[in-house]
Amino acid sequence: MGEIKNSKLQTRLPLFISLGVAAGILIGATLAEPGSGRESVSKGVAKIREVLGYVDASYVDEVDSEKLVEAAITEMLKELDPHTVYIPAEKQEMAAAELQGSFEGIGIEFDIFKDTLYVVSPLSGGPSEKAGIQTGDKIILVNGEEISGESLDYSAVHKYLRGPKGSEVKISIKRKNEKNLLEFTLIRDKIPQHSVDVHYMLDQEVGYIKVSRFSATTYAEFKSSLDDLISKGMKKLILDLQGNPGGYMNEAIKMADELLSGNKMIVYTKGRQTRYNSEARAERTGVFESGPVIVLIDEGSASASEIVSGALQDNDRALIVGRRSFGKGLVQMPVSLSDGSELRLTISRYYTPSGRSIQKPISAEYDSDYATRYEHGEFFHADSIKFADSLKFETTSGRIVYAGGGIMPDHFIALDTANSTNYLNQLVRSNILREYTVTYYEKNQKRIDKMGMDDFIANFEVTEAMHNEIVQLATKEGITLNKKELVQSLPLLNIYTKAFIARTAWSNAGFYPIFNQTNEALQAAIGLFDEAENLAKAN
Repeated sequence: MGEIKNSKLQTRLPLFISLGVAAGILIGATLAEPGSGRESVSKGVAKIREVLGYVDASYVDEVDSEKLVEAAITEMLKELDPHTVYIPAEKQEMAAAELQGSFEGIGIEFDIFKDTLYVVSPLSGGPSEKAGIQTGDKIILVNGEEISGESLDYSAVHKYLRGPKGSEVKISIKRKNEKNLLEFTLIRDKIPQHSVDVHYMLDQEVGYIKVSRFSATTYAEFKSSLDDLISKGMKKLILDLQGNPGGYMNEAIKMADELLSGNKMIVYTKGRQTRYNSEARAERTGVFESGPVIVLIDEGSASASEIVSGALQDNDRALIVGRRSFGKGLVQMPVSLSDGSELRLTISRYYTPSGRSIQKPISAEYDSDYATRYEHGEFFHADSIKFADSLKFETTSGRIVYAGGGIMPDHFIALDTANSTNYLNQLVRSNILREYTVTYYEKNQKRIDKMGMDDFIANFEVTEAMHNEIVQLATKEGITLNKKELVQSLPLLNIYTKAFIARTAWSNAGFYPIFNQTNEALQAAIGLFDEAENLAKAN
């Protein structure tokens, strides 16, 4: 998706919207054999081989044939849809880890401040926590090699710290108040990677579950969260799929099944080849098939998120609240290639129970669609979206819904940028705010830990002295103070600062109850349960 130039929108993006829309993957499908046997394919392969042979034999300079092949594949796939992609072998492992639900490494939440790798938090039960790694530690050396500097980025950190379970890695750490580097030898282990960010009770009856993507463990995590909320007295559910770019199709199907009764249709697919046609229906008795449900979506909700929200909307099982979803209704199949690389090939389209294709039109402007929506006012005005009558469909009770590009919510919630400014955006983008809050927690850990999470959420206040410290840190890093914008953004700055401190102390369990004060769709949804309850009663 395209880069967003508007500074007000950028302020919100790093916190809750993922711009990279992951491919929805059809699990269990395999290709019978490469190639179709058609004469045109054979001729095409022969032509590529011929050109490559001439280049290799006679080009004026030495060439890297493998690099040429990689470039040719990438360019060839650009003639198809944007979601059919080639993943080189060296990137495939990281891409797969995003959806597998776990990875193997040392177990830290980290960030990069001033070209230096900081430990934000050691993950519970992981090798780093067991070895005594602490919040605020700076990792300077890995296996004797210095890793700080301008070349340090997130992919480099993964390369240094991830590795096979049981393998050894030596790290050297700079710790506050310690004169010399501290040496640790860690044995890598399997580290869980959660796709359900958080679940908690909003009040005595309303439960909240935030799902960030659909990985191999998403349904199990969702079911566990649902069971826990029910045990705490949940009668109403808010399922937050905002910014969720999708992932495994079957995990989405199981999630929808948990909320749908009987044999209701969830999703069906159609491809050029009938072997890729399928349909999925509810088949198990779920633990929450009758209570009112509200699903939150936005322009970052795609693929598997649209399967869930489309199925629940078409079956009149849930009220959909937020903004129009991304519009990704194509199904990819992962194909492992002989050298360890992977082709993710689009094999079919998926349709909601009413017959809607959610895939938005594919055009030259496809990648900039997000920016286009913003510029045309779609994030602020529901009536800016026009649907043709030919795209009109009906839910099971006869409510009108539309195809043509994404799931349109039942209740539109405008994006609130009133307190967003370029100055706040710079604090977030530059990691100044994250650096400050990690350091603040490090200095005040005993007092904050003694407060406890509930007391902190209810009573901690960001002071004027803290504002001044943030401004001083930003000025030191070359960000010029804009007093007018600072005053305008103070409500958001206070929430972000408090939320990030809580995240360092208690991870997402502390972060989201604070940060969700900025979640306009969630705040609106709490007042819409009468309508959601009427839907639930009609089922």
